[in-house]
Amino acid sequence: MMSKLSINTSLCKGCALCVDACPKKVLRMSDSTLNEKGFHPVEIADGDACISCAFCAIMCPDCIIKVVKP
Repeated sequence: MMSKLSINTSLCKGCALCVDACPKKVLRMSDSTLNEKGFHPVEIADGDACISCAFCAIMCPDCIIKVVKP
């Protein structure tokens, strides 16, 4: 299945607002990856659980998340 989320992890500042906003726990903060800014970026934990509600994209202060509705 094609991912419903597109995340520009290189611009993520690791605030985790998107993780907290997701009702299906689709997102998590990476423990093992650092982006170019030196932050642990958000990553998709369970893409199949995504319901395309876009709460994550709405909460993101840097607009790095795009949601594609099926």
